[in-house]
Amino acid sequence: MGSRAALRTKHQSPQATAAEAAGLRWLRVEGGPPIPFVHSSDGGVLVMDEIPHGSPNLQAAVTFGRRLATLHLAGAPAFGAPPPGGPREATIGMAPMVNEPAPSWPEWFASQRIQPYARQAGLDLDEVCSRITELAGPPEPPARLHGDLWSGNVLWGADGQVWLIDPAAHGGHRESDLAMLQLFGCPFLDDVLGAYQEVAPLADGWRARVKLHQLFPLLVHAVLFGGGYRSEVLATARSVLQG
Repeated sequence: MGSRAALRTKHQSPQATAAEAAGLRWLRVEGGPPIPFVHSSDGGVLVMDEIPHGSPNLQAAVTFGRRLATLHLAGAPAFGAPPPGGPREATIGMAPMVNEPAPSWPEWFASQRIQPYARQAGLDLDEVCSRITELAGPPEPPARLHGDLWSGNVLWGADGQVWLIDPAAHGGHRESDLAMLQLFGCPFLDDVLGAYQEVAPLADGWRARVKLHQLFPLLVHAVLFGGGYRSEVLATARSVLQG
């Protein structure tokens, strides 16, 4: 008889549980990064596979870059679209996050990912929002995003694969996932990005847009933790506006 996978049980609000479970299911795409299997998500209790930890290595990083591109290319119905069955009112970390579909990324990013959190943090980012169309780069179709792709949610497994955990999944701009990956660091990052571009080349000027996409996770941190994150948001906004 084969061995059974160990299970991980996570307790949180029923709404957060529903959002995370829907996100994990939505992110499981053929050729994409492996995602823990969800066994149940009743009430505020999420039960999923526990993934044994391993160590970062080059081959896993290259494979991850290609698989992340495949995930993004799986697409979404709209910018801001929640995963099927996921609630409109979701979370990112411990902060609320609304998933409200919109036809255009620049206006959606300004109205739903910058302005609400800037208001909560007491920061003025109106100039960034007023110039968002010129700052956003070429139009792209909605990508299927992990949504909270910092290094802590990139799990280097004992099986030699890179797994994705704890998503804040939604339809968005694929540069947002990559920008968050760069903001908080990732082993073999250059190799991940190089492999990604083999599958899904990024639009010209993407490096200049990294800080624009980093405004959202920095704002979330400013809302949750204040302190130095507020000044980091302002410094990042100045950099975005100066080009």
